[in-house]
Amino acid sequence: MTHNAFTYRATAWLLATLMIFIGDVAMASSLKLADPSQLAGKWQATLAAKEDSSESQALQDKPSNVCIIDLEQNQALGKGAECLSVWLNEPAIGWFPEPDGISITGKEGSRIVFFSRQHEGFYQSALKSGLLITLKRVAP
Repeated sequence: MTHNAFTYRATAWLLATLMIFIGDVAMASSLKLADPSQLAGKWQATLAAKEDSSESQALQDKPSNVCIIDLEQNQALGKGAECLSVWLNEPAIGWFPEPDGISITGKEGSRIVFFSRQHEGFYQSALKSGLLITLKRVAP
């Protein structure tokens, strides 16, 4: 009887370990890193309060809270980087893809803000101030 209890316990531990390992592998394969060429191009960045609906944001679009940002093929930020830099309170220089979003980098190449992928062509980040920045791909 004691021998069976040991065998059942060992089997349970083995199954738990396998489930954890298989779960990690499945999760890693579900998050694919996008090629930079897939994300390069023009993006509309919008700065808004969390409470603003998309309709109210559309009505209040003005130069101070909307800008077009170029994510260049070489992973540098082109036109519009100054606008984003003002919102972030530090120079935004480059970008790189991540499995679940886009990171914007500063002077030293370190991440200064992360935009989480909400759905295809739409990314969002919450600033410490409570404001939201959204990135939406501009149709070519």
